Amino acid sequence: MARGRVWKQVLCLVLVAAVFVGFNAGMYLLLTRRLANNFSGATQAKMVDVGAYLPHEAGSDLVRIDADLALEGDLPVLDGAAALLPVYASIVNAVYPVGSVTYEGGVFSDDNYYGENFAPDSKMQYRNTVRGYAAVVDGTSDILFCAAPSAAQKQYAAEQGVELVYVPIGREAFVFFVNRDNPVDNLSIEQVRGIYAGDCTNWAEVGGPNRIINPVTRLAGSGSQTAMEAFMGGRAIGGKSPFAVAGGSIGFSFRYYLADMVGNAGVKMLSLDGVYPSAENIRDGSYPIVAEFYAIYRAEDDNPNIPILIEWILSPAGQAIIEGCGYVGLR
Repeated sequence: MARGRVWKQVLCLVLVAAVFVGFNAGMYLLLTRRLANNFSGATQAKMVDVGAYLPHEAGSDLVRIDADLALEGDLPVLDGAAALLPVYASIVNAVYPVGSVTYEGGVFSDDNYYGENFAPDSKMQYRNTVRGYAAVVDGTSDILFCAAPSAAQKQYAAEQGVELVYVPIGREAFVFFVNRDNPVDNLSIEQVRGIYAGDCTNWAEVGGPNRIINPVTRLAGSGSQTAMEAFMGGRAIGGKSPFAVAGGSIGFSFRYYLADMVGNAGVKMLSLDGVYPSAENIRDGSYPIVAEFYAIYRAEDDNPNIPILIEWILSPAGQAIIEGCGYVGLR
C-alpha cells in the first residue's frame, strides 16, 4: 500500500516535470527560436546631440570657413530639422556675431534635446520639423532649414494666410536601412513600396530569411515621413501584422542623419535598384531617390538680411558648408 503511494507521487512529479518541459519547449518554438535571429531594433530612435553643434564653441562639430559675409543688425532667427542642424549651426558660426546664440539661464543644458534651452532672443533655435514649420508660419522663426512640407503643413500655412518661399540649397539621399545582420543588401523600389503597402510581409519574398517584415514608420509631419509618403507614388502605407515586432525591421531616413549624426553601427543602408546611397552616387544622379532640402521663409518677411543670407548660402562659400556637412551641394 505504501509502495503504491510512492509510485503515485513519483508519477505525479514526472507529469509535472513533463508539463514544464513541454511548456518551455513550446515557448522556445513559438518565441525564442523566432526571436533569436530576428533583426528588430534596426530602427531604434536615437536623439541628436544638440550640444555637439553649438556655434561659437571651440569643440563643436561644425564646418568652419573664412566667410566673406558678417551679418549685423536685424539677424534672422534660424531654425530647422534635426538632420540639418549641422548646416544652419555652421552658417550661424560663419556669419553671425558671437553672442547671437543665447540660452535660458545663460548656459547650455545637457537636457536640451528639443531646443528647450535656447533663449527666446537666441538667433538660433532647434524645433525640428513639425514645430519648426509652425514657427516659421507663425513668425517665431525667420528661416527654416528643412525638407519639403507635408500636406498638413501646407494647409496650416494656407489657413494662416501665409505664403512660404522654398529655396533649394542642397540635395540628400532618402535611404532605407535594416539591421546589419539582415542578409538582404538590395531591394528594388517596387519591392520597398510593396513592403510598406502591406503586399510583401516576409523577408523570404525578397531574398531574405523566413522572417516577418516589420516596416517602421515615423511621426506624421516629420521630414522623413513626408518623404516616404511621396516615395510611395500614390500608394497608401498599409497596416502590418501585430506579430511584425517578432520579425525583422526596415526603416527609412535621410542618409547623413542616419550615417553621420546618429551613427548607429547596428544598421546598414540598403542599395536601391542595385545602387548604394553614397555621396558620389547622389552627386552623379545614379542613386534613384534624391531629395532637395530648403531654406524656407515667409514671403511677407521684410527682414533685409534674409535675401542677403539666402544669396550667400547659394554662393560657393555657403555651398562649401553644405558639402562640408556631408550633403551634396547644388553646384
